[in-house]
This record gives sequence, C-alpha cells and structure tokens, in this order.
Amino acid sequence: MSDRCGWAKSEPIYTNYHDTEWGVPEWDSRALWEKLILDGFQAGLSWITILKKRDNFRAAFAGFDPVEIATWGEKDIARLLQNEGIIRHRGKIQATIGNAQAYLKIDDFSALCWSYVDGKPLQTNRATLADVPGYTEMSTQFSKDLKKLGFKFCGPTIVYAWMQACGLINDHLTNCPQYEPCRALASPPR
Repeated sequence: MSDRCGWAKSEPIYTNYHDTEWGVPEWDSRALWEKLILDGFQAGLSWITILKKRDNFRAAFAGFDPVEIATWGEKDIARLLQNEGIIRHRGKIQATIGNAQAYLKIDDFSALCWSYVDGKPLQTNRATLADVPGYTEMSTQFSKDLKKLGFKFCGPTIVYAWMQACGLINDHLTNCPQYEPCRALASPPR
C-alpha cells in the first residue's frame, strides 16, 4: 500500500511541500543556497513555521539574492529585526549576511554540494520514519566543510535535513508515492 511520509500528513502546507518539492533534486546554486538559509532559520523551530513564512523571507531578503545580501550591515539587520513576518533572530540574520559573503567566494555552489554525493542523489530504502537518521557522517563532514568556508547555522542535522529537502538524498519512505518519482530524477540535467 502506498502512503506518503508520515510527517507530511499533518497540514495541507506540509502535504503540498512534500508532494511537489521535498526530495526533488535541486541543481540551481542560488536555490540550494536559499534552502540552506531557510533550514538555518529553522534551527530550534518546526519546519512548518518556516514554510508558512517563506514568502515573507523571500520579500525581506531580496529574493535571496546573495550579491545584495552580502553588502548588508547593521541598518539592514535592524530593519529585519522589526519584520514580524520572519524569524527575528539577530544571530540567524547576521549568519545569512555572512553566508551570502561565503557563497560568493565559491565558484559553483551546486557543484560543491553535489560533489558530496558524487553528482547524483543517494537512494535510500527506508521503510519507516524511525529508520531515517537525524544526521550522518556525510552531513557531519559537509557541515564542517561549510563552516571552514565561513558558513554558519549549518550543523550536521541542518545539513542532513537540507540534503533531504534538496534531493541530494532520496529519503522518501519506500511506500511513499513520491519515492519512485524522486528516484527517477537521479540524473542531473544536461
């Protein structure tokens, strides 16, 4: 019997995200960066909080344009701390600015990300949510490497969740209707 991943059943916004985005391989560098930033904002919170505020984040952070964000300073931080539509956490806002600066120093962020999985999504065969780890050796190493490059709010658990969301790892449960469609997307675009 086919049944979507258990976490995706609680609210329609989760179900839609699960069915249309989560686990679909993302190859665009800027989109990968945006999702990493959003996962960093999620630290200590539920993902649904971020999903409900995602459009507000996009508006507040200039469409997640790293070139613009990298130039921001204290005036922008103060503005964002007043924005009730986003998570108003000084450290996470400052990290976003620093992460934009770090991102701009990397020639090809997508190539860097996908190098951890040899250029194609890892296919898992997990039957239950209990089988899905919170982090792995790979996400731990990836996290360390990102931090060496100047990134913040990218611990092993955040990186693993981000890798799942961006389709670097297909962690849909094997009985989920999205498992096979995501598996079929395992080749990078030409």
